Amino acid sequence: MSDLYPGLTLGKATRDAYGEALEQLGREHADVIVLDADLAKSTKSYAFSKAFPDRFTNVGIQEANMVGMAGGLASAGKVPFISSFACFVILKGFDQLRMAVAYPKLNVKVCGSHAGVSVGEDGASQQAIEDIGLACSLPGFVVCCPSDEHVMRAAVKAAYRHDGPVYLRSGRPKVPLVYAGELENFEFGRAHTVREGGDATVIATGLMTGAAVVAHDMLAREGISVRVVDMSTIKPLDEEAVRLAAVETGAIVTAEEHLIHGGLGARVAQAAARLHPVPMEFVGINDTYAESGEPDALLRKYGLTAEDIVAAVRRVLVRRGAVRA
Repeated sequence: MSDLYPGLTLGKATRDAYGEALEQLGREHADVIVLDADLAKSTKSYAFSKAFPDRFTNVGIQEANMVGMAGGLASAGKVPFISSFACFVILKGFDQLRMAVAYPKLNVKVCGSHAGVSVGEDGASQQAIEDIGLACSLPGFVVCCPSDEHVMRAAVKAAYRHDGPVYLRSGRPKVPLVYAGELENFEFGRAHTVREGGDATVIATGLMTGAAVVAHDMLAREGISVRVVDMSTIKPLDEEAVRLAAVETGAIVTAEEHLIHGGLGARVAQAAARLHPVPMEFVGINDTYAESGEPDALLRKYGLTAEDIVAAVRRVLVRRGAVRA
């Protein structure tokens, strides 16, 4: 995927960073318990299982039961981290997440791995593109989609500190580094401006943040100045960052590896409509499931590249009247 992010350094996959941070968390906190649904080597919770076998359980291919078990552990004062592919733990486990975690407001941390179309050849059955919308609909849940390995490590620590349910979204491929090192000041609900600009703002999440940085550089060569905001936390949304983007730049583009219905774009639009309406464009998956293929090819086919963000910025600036069509 390196050719999609010219000028940026590829880091680790966010699933790798999740596994590393989880193992470190286990060394620091004896109340951390980890469950996995027979995918520990893929979700990367395997490292925790080897370091702390007495605090790890492979529940087998039964994601819904895993959620219920996590609720019981949280009720007993433990801090369970559970992981599986996002399409399994969120979609198959949704009723249990609703009734055994969200409704009783239990301290369960959920990691959905292999999210988005960048999982590639596994196809639509394992490409979770609805998970952010579903997780956001669960009352009390924090929903976080880290942009790179540094954000994921910080998010795992924040998840432990947070008293309540958390959904962390991780991916299969290596992703570009947005940050030079781990964010010491990371908090759920706070966005980070990673590039400054005044003509429009791109608000991105997950691997699309790297694409937004590339788009920023492409547009700069045309004389267009674009702010890039990394909205790793989709719920609670940093509404002040949205308001400032609207007031100070006058146009917003959102970018996400998720359906445009119910994801980051919908939440940003809801906030902007209430706080300061401006022209908006949405880069995401448009009401379709993807096919099987190489990750790069799928990201290109379904409009999830820097070039797609550039095109969206041009459209929104036309609508704003800042440039001619």
